Amino acid sequence: MAKKKMTAAEKNEAKWGWAFVTPTMLGLIILNFYPIFNTAWQSLCKTGDFGKGNIFVGFSNYSVALANSETWQALINTIKYAIIEVPFSVVISLVLAVFLNRKIAGRSVYRTIFFLPMVCAPAAVAMVWKWLYNQQFGLINNVFHSNVAWISDPKIAWIAIGIIGVWSIIGYNMVLFISGLQEIPGDYYEAAEIDGATGIKQFFNITIPLLSPTTFFIVQTRVIGALTVFDLMFMVMDKTNLALQKVQSIVYVFYQYAFTNGNKGYGATIVMILLVFIMIVTVILQACEKKFVFYN
Repeated sequence: MAKKKMTAAEKNEAKWGWAFVTPTMLGLIILNFYPIFNTAWQSLCKTGDFGKGNIFVGFSNYSVALANSETWQALINTIKYAIIEVPFSVVISLVLAVFLNRKIAGRSVYRTIFFLPMVCAPAAVAMVWKWLYNQQFGLINNVFHSNVAWISDPKIAWIAIGIIGVWSIIGYNMVLFISGLQEIPGDYYEAAEIDGATGIKQFFNITIPLLSPTTFFIVQTRVIGALTVFDLMFMVMDKTNLALQKVQSIVYVFYQYAFTNGNKGYGATIVMILLVFIMIVTVILQACEKKFVFYN
């Protein structure tokens, strides 16, 4: 069967379609796909002098990285940070969203206040929290009349960093939860009230199940965000800090090797290890979606 020729109008429409799609395709290729393949290639090479003349060494970088205790310690630090940031930020954000979704006086003001950390410069956030955590002059120690080394004690420094992460992301999660709450039909709550269900029962039997798609999206994106955290460690923890080894994330280790030490091949290897780990976590989360997420 002969292929039908395109009319002039169809050709014109196809040209405009390609004109709109091409910038996005180029952006994906240049900014996403090429860096991924280039990083994978560099992980198989030893960085040459002045960043040129890379030498192919196969999986030598991987064997060194996997045998290096610093890599595993950084990965453990990152997981510990995620354990603090993700569940606490999700729960607190959900509770705030439920309260601020109601008709209360000053609702817009409260929403703005909780969202402010998202628009603050990371450097400013780091400076404020470093002052709050200061052992001698910090506000926290002065208020509680204590002398705790919040970011210098290896036993608690990772918790202190996790608290900053929770504080920083609450507003963003809250806005997403409010958006999800507004999609839930009010008929469900009216029917529940007629049946005598209390607010707590409505929350656990209506809000949480119907909000599960939004919750899953937030959890998945925050897990990935927590596993790739860098700015908090970089700006809050000084290089001379004794607790740095117990706090630095795996992305922080990548930065040190790739940009401070100039060993981009080994740094790329660290990134690829993190990429594989994130892919494994993502597959597990996707498998949990069918069991815990309910689409109304």
